[in-house]
Amino acid sequence: MTQLITVMLLFGGESSEHTVSISSARNVFAALDETKFDVELAFIDKSGKWWLLDSFDQASDLSDAPQLVPILGTKKFTTLPNTKFVTPDVILPILHGENGEDGTVQGLARLLHIPIVGCEIATSAICIDKVLTKQLLEQNGIVTVPYAVHLAGEPLPSFSQLSAQLGDALFIKPAGCGSSVGVNKARNDEELASVLDEAHKFDAKVLIEKAINARELEVAMLGNGASAKASGVGEIRPDSEFYTFESKYSASSQSQAIIPADIDSELSEQIRAIAVKAFAVVGGQGLSRIDFFLSDDGTLYLNEINTLPGFTNISMYPKLWRQEGLSYSALIEALITNALDK
Repeated sequence: MTQLITVMLLFGGESSEHTVSISSARNVFAALDETKFDVELAFIDKSGKWWLLDSFDQASDLSDAPQLVPILGTKKFTTLPNTKFVTPDVILPILHGENGEDGTVQGLARLLHIPIVGCEIATSAICIDKVLTKQLLEQNGIVTVPYAVHLAGEPLPSFSQLSAQLGDALFIKPAGCGSSVGVNKARNDEELASVLDEAHKFDAKVLIEKAINARELEVAMLGNGASAKASGVGEIRPDSEFYTFESKYSASSQSQAIIPADIDSELSEQIRAIAVKAFAVVGGQGLSRIDFFLSDDGTLYLNEINTLPGFTNISMYPKLWRQEGLSYSALIEALITNALDK
C-alpha cells in the first residue's frame, strides 16, 4: 500500500483576507485525493495563534482545539496541552496578505525544514509589496502603470501635482494588500485625503497609480525555474467601475471571467512571454497569477504578481488551468509535487 503524503493545509491568518483564505481552503480540502494525502488542518486565528482542527467548523469555536507550536529544525510541530507530534511532509499555505504570502510563513517552513508549496521567502516578500515589484520589473524592461508613493507621516500630497504626473483620476492602493482591500479612486483633493487615510489603515506604504481605462487580463503560472509554464490568457470583466473586493467574492457578484480572453493570438503570446519573464525575474516557484492591463490605446502594463492567488472554485487561477485540461484536484497535486521536488 502506498504511504500517504501528509499535507498541512494552512489557512486563516491575521490579514484582512482571513475569510477569503477560509473559503479557498474549504475548496482545496474537498479536492484533495484522500487516497494520496493525509490532511492536517492548521488554522491561524486573527490574533496569529495556530490551532490544529478536526474540521473547518471548529474555526468558529476553538475551545476544544489544541494549539500548534513549531519545533524548529525537526520537521515537526507539537500540540498544547496534550503534546501530540504533527509531522507534515509538506505545507500547503492557502493564505493571503500579511503574515501569509509575504515571506514570513515561508521563512518558518525553512526553519522547520519542511517543504512549502509556492514561492520562497525573497520572492514572496518582494511580490507582496506592489512598489518593490514595480521597481524590479521596470529595471528588467517590463512596463508597469505610472505611479507615486506615499508613506505614513508624510505631508498630504497635492492632487493637482499628482494629476499633472499621473492624470486626472488616481487609484490609491495599500502597497502590501491583495483582493482589492483598501483600494479606492480619487479625483480631487478631498477624495485623495479620504482614501489615503483609508489605505494607510492597511499599510504604512501606499501606492498612488494613474487610473487606466483598460481590460484586465490574467495569466496563471505553474512550475519551478526554467520548467515553469504559463496558462492561456483570461479576462476579468468586473461588475463595477473596478474589480473590488465585493466584485471578487460576493455571492451576488456579476463579474465575468472570460477564458480564453477575446484577444488575437499574437497579443496572447506576447502576454504569456512577459508573464514567463516576470516570473523568472522575481524568482517565482510553484504558482503565481500575473495580472495585466491592456489600455484603450493598446499599451500593455503588468499590474501585479500574486504569489498565492485565490483558490476558491470561482477563482481565476484554477479556472485558467482547467481551460488547459488540468482539473482542480490535479492542479493541487501538481503544486504539492513541485514543492516536494524543489
